[in-house]
Amino acid sequence: MNALDLAQEIINGRRITREDDLSFFLDCDLKELCEGADRIRAYFIGDKVDLCSIINGRSGRCPEDCKYCAQSAHNHTNCEVYDFLPEEEIVKACKMNESEGVDRFSIVTSGKTLTGEEFEKAIHAFETMHRECKIDLCASMGFLDEEQLHRLHKVGVTSYHHNIETSRRNFPNICTTHTYDQKIETLKKVKAEGMCACSGGIIGMGETWEDRLDMAVSLAELGIDSIPLNALMPIKGTPLQDVPQLTEDEILRTIAFFRYINPEANIRLAAGRALLTNDGEIAFQSGASASITGNMLTTVACATIRSDRQMLKKLNRDVTPDYWKNQSNQ
Repeated sequence: MNALDLAQEIINGRRITREDDLSFFLDCDLKELCEGADRIRAYFIGDKVDLCSIINGRSGRCPEDCKYCAQSAHNHTNCEVYDFLPEEEIVKACKMNESEGVDRFSIVTSGKTLTGEEFEKAIHAFETMHRECKIDLCASMGFLDEEQLHRLHKVGVTSYHHNIETSRRNFPNICTTHTYDQKIETLKKVKAEGMCACSGGIIGMGETWEDRLDMAVSLAELGIDSIPLNALMPIKGTPLQDVPQLTEDEILRTIAFFRYINPEANIRLAAGRALLTNDGEIAFQSGASASITGNMLTTVACATIRSDRQMLKKLNRDVTPDYWKNQSNQ
């Protein structure tokens, strides 16, 4: 069997499991694998590209020891440190992203979880955005419990992001202050709440190809809706600062087999797009169907969103958010 035949089988209903010979994805022709992944993307997702943007709502001083992260208090970086941002700043960023045609906007916070007064501030900010904006809302605030997730859902948050980062086997090499199982349990709570579950990870942290395949299968088993794939950009002051950067072919092969294993999910380009041709143009022809765009609150954000939309339009992809379509239909 070649990659294109397997792609057709997946379109016809086959699903890849742990019992399959996953080594096929590592040995098959990359060009055929990417072409097959694009066919699967076209069949299950279509031409719509889901663009999301984030704001770092609370930065630094994280007690977790994730080896890749600039915001960990265990690492020695020059990351910015601040408490939860003023609501006005968050809402302003949300409205800017909406005006530029981004599909969804997320508040991301450092730390193991968001609690107390800062969580209440987040709730109020989401209430305001839901009332004043039409853009979809997302949150990424660590290990929230069922009640917190329900409260977010009630005020208009439709998607929750919580990366598993890597395989179960490799996870203790990346973080020791929380467990892989804690992450899995949080994602199960997100699914039980009826929210869109967004979870992926980082490749290029010294893991094996088998670890990447295992992560892809684990996300499929959880029924994850949106899978952000980050290629590690080593940060000085972290334990992974000297890890070699991945090649474009390695990233493309990973994106492609994630599509085969998760045919109905949005495969979302995240960190590391600078390692890809034209900021990911080939990746969007290799199974990717979504991306993080913009650049936090800087003035570069508008330019980045516009260049992404322009590049995707050249690929004949649909970058019109649903809330714009709904307005035109009214």
